[in-house]
Amino acid sequence: MKIIKWGIIGCGNVTEVKSGPAFQKASNSALVAVMRRDAALAEDYAKRHNVPKWYSNAEDLINDPEVDAVYIATPPSSHKEYTILCAKAGKPVYVEKPMALTFEECNEMISACKEHNVPLFVAYYRRALPRFLKIKEIIDQGKLGNIRHVNCVLYHPFEERYDDEINLPWTVLPHISGGGIFVDLACHTLDFLDFVLGPIKSVRGHATSQLLAYPAEDSVSMSFLFENGIHGSGIWNFASFERYDNTEIVGDKGKISFSTFGNDPIHIQYTNGEKESILIENPLHIQQPFIETVIAELLGEENASPSKGISGARTTWVIDEVLKEFRNSSK
Repeated sequence: MKIIKWGIIGCGNVTEVKSGPAFQKASNSALVAVMRRDAALAEDYAKRHNVPKWYSNAEDLINDPEVDAVYIATPPSSHKEYTILCAKAGKPVYVEKPMALTFEECNEMISACKEHNVPLFVAYYRRALPRFLKIKEIIDQGKLGNIRHVNCVLYHPFEERYDDEINLPWTVLPHISGGGIFVDLACHTLDFLDFVLGPIKSVRGHATSQLLAYPAEDSVSMSFLFENGIHGSGIWNFASFERYDNTEIVGDKGKISFSTFGNDPIHIQYTNGEKESILIENPLHIQQPFIETVIAELLGEENASPSKGISGARTTWVIDEVLKEFRNSSK
């Protein structure tokens, strides 16, 4: 069977453990080239991970005839540019989340890939993790009855690294990330809800900067409505006293609660008072199960991968809707 030979654009922290090694450990897959603008860092990554080629220019990697498909692991500000270059070169694209800075950019990426008949996958890898597939299974089997509403709560303390105005991480610089920590983290939860409950059709909410420590929002509250009539609400705050992460999906026969991040048990409660806890730990290379679905689809298994450009764009649309007032006020 054919081996899919991968190139990575942007071999930074996320590729060290979460994703990079998965391209080497998955069946029918090989990592043959990496790129980073700093050539020394690209070479260092390649040597440490036994990758035969390294580049400091993305187009050189994209046009390498040995590279079959490209994983774009840069900040969102360059996702559109590199996706379009890959599409024009006829190379399948696996792009990090969030998919792009805006829904408009997502649509440009989708159009380019469609025009050049290139598949576009988005790294919402929870759609393939056993822990989250178990949650979906419980809901799909009707164990919670008819789903009525969902509530998401995520808050963190303010971190010292965000208190350095000159050296702020890119995750809180909207021109690079699209927003703040909300955009970086909440997209995982919102995408999983799209996967389990269907598309969100309406969003209302507020985004503010309570600390005024960086240009992006640090507090978001929102309500949303799914196409199937399920109601949702959420609070995300990154200036609180401790870490807390819980999503609760409630039906007319029971409810399920879980964290988006970490390996906490899944908790289920039924109308008869019965309670259940299920512990399913995430794999070391957390993106590997999803990467394996991408490889399967590239090798001919139709619709093997559950996260494509269309679904990834829907999550960016939700984020755009709740942040649009804050973005307009910040211009």
